[in-house]
Amino acid sequence: MKKTMKLSKKGQELINLYTNMVETGVKRIDGQKNPRVFSEFGARYYRVSLKKGFDLLKIKSTLDYGCGGADWMLDGFEPETNVSAKEYFGLEECYRYEPARDIDERQKVDCVISFDVLEHIFVADVSNVIDEIFSYATKLVVLNIACYEAAALLPNGENAHITVRHPLWWKAQVDQIALSYPDISVLLIASSGYLQAEAFPIYKAND
Repeated sequence: MKKTMKLSKKGQELINLYTNMVETGVKRIDGQKNPRVFSEFGARYYRVSLKKGFDLLKIKSTLDYGCGGADWMLDGFEPETNVSAKEYFGLEECYRYEPARDIDERQKVDCVISFDVLEHIFVADVSNVIDEIFSYATKLVVLNIACYEAAALLPNGENAHITVRHPLWWKAQVDQIALSYPDISVLLIASSGYLQAEAFPIYKAND
């Protein structure tokens, strides 16, 4: 069940800019050029807490929405055992969606996970994107959102974190959409800096 979501003109322009960055690299605020862009596996840093939630809700399938270069099948996700994310979390199916890399495996799953994505979405498109994320989940939505400016710049000179807002602003956006999906549990993690994050208590609108 793939949905066709219409982005604003600015939103579509951003997709094109991110695609360009994947192909040519990213320029940083300090003037340096990084050839590897959107390649970090953000879920790795929260794996212990995520696994507890996955086990509790018996999560067996995931969709990584805006996955960047993350590969759930690749060994090395968990450094001590060198296993993949799929094996570490005990998953049966892992799917990915990354329009900037022409990856589209969107479908219904137990859990949709989206790390460092929503701050890259133009503000007028935020609610539609959050709604689409929820629409693919049957049990759990995990969102990690950066609430600070990025070190990277878009090719047009704008900051790569195009929508920087307070964590409570994001909480309000998510809460509004969650009302339409009352049986879906939500874990919202807001980052105030690189690897500096606070998680809101996991909840469902039905609660």
